Amino acid sequence: MAAAAARPLVTVQSLENDMATDGGAAANSVPLPDVMKAAIRPDIVTFVHGQISNNARQPYAVSKKAGHQTSAESWGTGRAVSRIPRVPGGGTHRAGQGAFGNMCRGGRMFAPTKIWRRWHRAVNVTQKRHAIVSAIAASAVPSLVLARGHKIEEVPELPLVVSDSAEAVEKTNAALKILKQIGAFPDAEKAKDSQAIRAGKGKMRNRRYISRKGPLIVYGTEGAKLVKAFRNIPGVDVTHVSRLNLLRLAPGGHLGRFVIWTKSAFEKLDEIYGTFDKPSEKKNGYVLPRTKMVNADLARIINSDEVQSVVKPIKKEVKRAPLKKNPLKNLNVMLKLNPYAKAAKRMALLAEAQRVKAKQEKLDKKRKPITKEEASAIKSASKSWYKTMISDSDYTEFDNFSKWLGVSQ
Repeated sequence: MAAAAARPLVTVQSLENDMATDGGAAANSVPLPDVMKAAIRPDIVTFVHGQISNNARQPYAVSKKAGHQTSAESWGTGRAVSRIPRVPGGGTHRAGQGAFGNMCRGGRMFAPTKIWRRWHRAVNVTQKRHAIVSAIAASAVPSLVLARGHKIEEVPELPLVVSDSAEAVEKTNAALKILKQIGAFPDAEKAKDSQAIRAGKGKMRNRRYISRKGPLIVYGTEGAKLVKAFRNIPGVDVTHVSRLNLLRLAPGGHLGRFVIWTKSAFEKLDEIYGTFDKPSEKKNGYVLPRTKMVNADLARIINSDEVQSVVKPIKKEVKRAPLKKNPLKNLNVMLKLNPYAKAAKRMALLAEAQRVKAKQEKLDKKRKPITKEEASAIKSASKSWYKTMISDSDYTEFDNFSKWLGVSQ
């Protein structure tokens, strides 16, 4: 996600009791820090928030003795029962019941939890800084702040910077007046109205009430009095600019917290996080991450005159490779390779036709019906041939063969 805040100057919102300063509008404006123009990385923010959230967990485990506070022993084989350890004794329901196993009533759990589980996570320092920078940059984008659910319709501009006189406020009543002057009161009111009793067992575990998040006040002077003034307003958080925390800037890992800056805090952002050209003065060796693309509108870049003047022209005549055809299946291709192929094919067809014709004539001659005279002539000829064969053979010398052949000697 590219940077969305790109104004060179940000107006400092004056409060009721501010003294008039010389210089006009120029005196009431501050340059936009480079941290507000940094790349917005929801993936880094979500990951880092999830990791550092683990560091607030309290270890828990079941008792080491749970499920093993009985002198159960197995009954062994031969009694037609399973070999699970069983509670000794008699005269009570508990006697003879299975024990120890995780499948037994009153037994231990499988893989009992231990307090030496790896509860905490170490997160890369530069990665944490990148996440905080992304969260700060997202707080300057009105659409992201609105999408997170904050009521900023009456806010004059984002990022919202107020004069340093807000840091001298001591009373909550005066703090509410400031929120009304800068149009942030509806967001604080929303947080107050959302306060409700939690559903579930958390009510018994020191987290009885839940509420939405309101604005985050960031001040720049150590020991400022506004901490006591704002801390009693539901949903409003207060933090020093040098101690910005991702859990406050992106609660739940969601970008777009509504942040109200004092002028002194806003001016320290370049010193704390550095610029794109100069490393940070407070964080050793840290330089703001540069975006891969300053302008993410690809269509506009590609269609610009600068790009179109150097790209190759569109190829309108596309010369494609010819399709190879099989000469054994395509006669035209075969004729290009062998002009005699046409005559050879014609001769082959004629020869085949003659063969078919001769075979048909032969079959027709065999299948033609014969006359009675021809049939009787064939029959008499076959009888005479049979008699000749018998007389010429030696079988007539034996009586058995003579009877079988049906001839008389």
